[in-house]
Amino acid sequence: MSSFTSPFLAPYRALREPGALRRDFLASLVVFLVALPLCVGVAVASGVPAELGLVTGIVGGLIVGFLPGSALQVSGPAAGLTVLVFEAVKEFGLGMLGAIVLLTGALQIALGLLRCGRWFRAISVSVVQGMLAGIGLVLILGQLYTMAGAEQPRSGIEKITGLPGLLVDTLGDTTALTAAAVGFGTIAVLVVWPKLPPSARLVPAPLAAVALATAVTAGLRLDVANVTVRGLVDAIQPPGLGDLAELGSVAVLGTVLAFTLIASAESLFSAAAVDRMHDGPRTHYDKELVAQGVGNTVCGVLGALPMTAVIVRSSANVQAGARTPLSRILHGAWLLLFAVLLPAALGIIPLAALAGVLVHAGCKLIPVKDIVPLARAHRGEAVVLATTAIAIVVTNMFEGVVIGLVLAVVKSAWDTSHVNVDVRELTGGRLVVTLTGNATFLRLPRILETLEAMPKDRPIELDLTVVRHLDHACRTTLENWALRHNDSGTEAVRMKTLPVAGSVADPPADPLADSRAEESAKARTRR
Repeated sequence: MSSFTSPFLAPYRALREPGALRRDFLASLVVFLVALPLCVGVAVASGVPAELGLVTGIVGGLIVGFLPGSALQVSGPAAGLTVLVFEAVKEFGLGMLGAIVLLTGALQIALGLLRCGRWFRAISVSVVQGMLAGIGLVLILGQLYTMAGAEQPRSGIEKITGLPGLLVDTLGDTTALTAAAVGFGTIAVLVVWPKLPPSARLVPAPLAAVALATAVTAGLRLDVANVTVRGLVDAIQPPGLGDLAELGSVAVLGTVLAFTLIASAESLFSAAAVDRMHDGPRTHYDKELVAQGVGNTVCGVLGALPMTAVIVRSSANVQAGARTPLSRILHGAWLLLFAVLLPAALGIIPLAALAGVLVHAGCKLIPVKDIVPLARAHRGEAVVLATTAIAIVVTNMFEGVVIGLVLAVVKSAWDTSHVNVDVRELTGGRLVVTLTGNATFLRLPRILETLEAMPKDRPIELDLTVVRHLDHACRTTLENWALRHNDSGTEAVRMKTLPVAGSVADPPADPLADSRAEESAKARTRR
């Protein structure tokens, strides 16, 4: 037992507790049953062979499961990357997918070794929620077509505008109507399942829904499309030299950056959520990022789907009583055994049932319960969330996330640029304008609006000594205003500022110093 003091074996220390090994074993079976339909469904929705989803799940268990980082979260193909993978496969081809995932993994490893894991936690929560909401909307829109046996339009706008036509075509086609009924029946099971007694809920909802849909389809001999099975070995297509050579193109690099950003952010946000669910070892974010990078590198070599840590499987793992990484490792072993021994079982699963599972998953990605309270408490954050989601639907994943990040940075800069302009009149008619807060170029319109409304025939003093921050653009603009504001014959505007190295020499700190010196000189003359 002393071997558990090794840093590598430390996460397994809990196995010394009575019953821990049994709990991990049972938890691995639960995670396997949750992961199986999701691995297949995500692969089919991504436009790749179903077996490649299982390959990614196997790598997430048998390779990432052994690596340090987060002890209890489970990795595999995620619904959050489905849209991006689908777009990448359509644009670059299935052969390029492995090369893109390979480079994504290498970037994640580099970022982890450079200790950048913690910085992914600095991404605005509103951007992440907006990203997931946008993914959920695109996923729902796309899978509605799959449920009816129709081909998905390429863009989000086309998916929205095509819905009326899809409805008309489905109602007029018996085969499409049957497939849609199977899909909506699967969604109904997923919605009702959590409300059943605990004894019935021992079977995970996704597995139960897909199993029931498969049984009904087979029992009634319904004419619906099923999953195409190629075999695990045949589905694996490592990237060739030509694919690797294409990694230098701008379009491919943009996709790689989007994969890296989204996969890393989703994994590390999932780790933070999982840490709140248990009292075991906390996540080491840099190590977890390296682990995800290693997993994606292996997936890239195998030509499989990209992986992230998945909150659905991770929460199932924790709730099933897992205490060590052994549960997630074993879940990968069960997936491997299933893929090797029972691959033909995939061929009887209706595509509409998997589409229903993903529509339900897409709905769960949209933070409906959080939007209204967020809008009431932080309207700007709600705008960032909604804008990111809409941008993803209208454009694509990468551009939508970039728009969300830029908007979040602009909002933050605007929020921190609070400045107050106070005007008061002294005895003798002198006006004193005092600026407090952070005077930046973002607030120049408001500042200049007040200053340009000041009379030009009265003495004015501009006091900047209590400003917390004064950027170069603001300082230069205010100096130019002071030089040109007052009419000729009127005392020039005086600026009271703190000295800045390399700036125009400031006048004396005391605005009355010149007049007192002049009066003193006159007194000495009289004497």
